[in-house]
Amino acid sequence: MGKGVLRPQEGLIQVTDAATTPPNWDLYGRTVLDIRFPDRTVRVAPRPRGTAEGPFPDLPGPAGTAALHVVTACDPCGRPALAADNARAQAVLLDELDRRGLAWWPAAGGDAHGTHIEQSVAIAGLSDSAARELGRCLRQDAVFARTPGAWHLLSCDGGVTDVQGWTAFTSNRGRSFVTWPTA
Repeated sequence: MGKGVLRPQEGLIQVTDAATTPPNWDLYGRTVLDIRFPDRTVRVAPRPRGTAEGPFPDLPGPAGTAALHVVTACDPCGRPALAADNARAQAVLLDELDRRGLAWWPAAGGDAHGTHIEQSVAIAGLSDSAARELGRCLRQDAVFARTPGAWHLLSCDGGVTDVQGWTAFTSNRGRSFVTWPTA
């Protein structure tokens, strides 16, 4: 894949600043995520605030404070892009993560039925502000932060945050709504 450079550019959710939410905000709040770890694929789905059920990965950092941020480079500004453009943008993201020496795992997010899926990455070692900045550089509306106790939807511009719960489970026999690319 090509190299590139990053340049700055429903009842489940509690919105802390509704005045500046992106147009697709409600859809983002219903996103289901598959994260492919070396030994399993974990599906994460939104749940009511205060719910945190299922496995949470061991991440670097102090116990209970680490977040797993999920970022994509696909469909900038919340608008569908050509598959080739999304693939190039995602390659730039992966190059940047490798350049920074961050731990990451392939992920994909979309609606619960799998009709809209975006390749993404789950990243360890970022702060919320660094994840937002990375999303902003990729022209994304929002990024996710999963902590042991909550699922946060973070706008890349404007500081809006939604907090909800999550449930996670290991998918059966590695099944996912994503066909993962071969290494």
